[in-house]
Amino acid sequence: MPVLFATRYGIDLWVWLRSVLGKKGVVIFSIVISLANFGWYAVDSQLFASSMINLFATFGVILNPVFWKPFLGVACVVVGTIIALGGPEVIKWTNRFLVTALLIVGILVVIISLTSVPLSAINAVQPDTSLYGTPLGRFMLSAEGNVAFAFSWSTQALVMPRLAKTERSGYWGTTLSYAVVAPFFVAAGGIMAYAMFVKAGYYESDPTVMLATLAGPGFSFLSLLMVAFANIGTQGTGSYVNCMIVKSGLPKVSYKLLVIIAMFYVSLLTVWGWVMENFGNFISMAAYIQGPIIGMTVVDYLIVKKRKISLKSLYGLKGHDAYEFTHGFNLVGLSILVISFVVATLFVYNPATGAINGNIFFITTGSGFTAILGGLLYWLASLTPLKKYMLRDRNDIEII
Repeated sequence: MPVLFATRYGIDLWVWLRSVLGKKGVVIFSIVISLANFGWYAVDSQLFASSMINLFATFGVILNPVFWKPFLGVACVVVGTIIALGGPEVIKWTNRFLVTALLIVGILVVIISLTSVPLSAINAVQPDTSLYGTPLGRFMLSAEGNVAFAFSWSTQALVMPRLAKTERSGYWGTTLSYAVVAPFFVAAGGIMAYAMFVKAGYYESDPTVMLATLAGPGFSFLSLLMVAFANIGTQGTGSYVNCMIVKSGLPKVSYKLLVIIAMFYVSLLTVWGWVMENFGNFISMAAYIQGPIIGMTVVDYLIVKKRKISLKSLYGLKGHDAYEFTHGFNLVGLSILVISFVVATLFVYNPATGAINGNIFFITTGSGFTAILGGLLYWLASLTPLKKYMLRDRNDIEII
């Protein structure tokens, strides 16, 4: 779907959402979701800082974390901002180099992990039983983290295909990135974490420490690519993507101004440290906002609008106001978003406290439920007289 939006319609998700949330609704939620998304980059910068401190420590250079952790974290944000200010061409070449290098490093990491400890020892590792009292409960809590992880990245990822020049390149670029490359790195990290547990008896999130433990201090230099360069490149890409999301709602605001504002905001989150300390809760809360939007988008595109949209109304050309709705707000879409969020929090899973509030969580997860309920309510609304309100564009259709 993100490929279709970008290559067939020449728009991204957030432009399409003007027809689902209303133009002013997009302004509000593009800002809210970007503010939430930027929490990821605060985590990136903190990982960068701690990894560099540990890398220096491996070679006998002790850096005081009280000063150096916030300093290096903010430095990561600043360098990433410079990349973002370079625009899509700089970002394209940065990622082209980083992804190639990281694939090589990822393969080396898997080899190191599988040769440093016996595979049978990795397979023998038992799950943490303190999370929940039953195997299904533990599995679904883990699944919630994975679904929330995917959802909280999705609304950013849906902007990237717009950089492709053809539908073919947009499709393969998106599919290979999110169906092959990203899962490979997640798997590589998991294998390394298990190998670290087998060898040292505890779990570690810092690749520098893990590589030094598994293969010796010399291999910890690989963390320069795994953490340093990767997180700086991620800062640049993330800043570009999320600022473009905000520009979908506020097209007249300068891109460079948004990037600079984002730099200060992410730097503040980095120094504060709350997101890193409450990472699981953070990604679920972010996903609870984005889940209903994902569900409504799928239903809207495939079932309600049947892949037909008014580009003139999307861009507000004179005489084309199908998506103005109620003073710029689509009350149906916004109501469904709020209802899905509240129902999921009260009766399925509370992302703020981590409390499971309903057995349906063991089938859908909390984040998955928000998407399912959002899509279902949107479809049901289209079967009522509200359909006329939702489809005010049928006399202004140009894309089929």
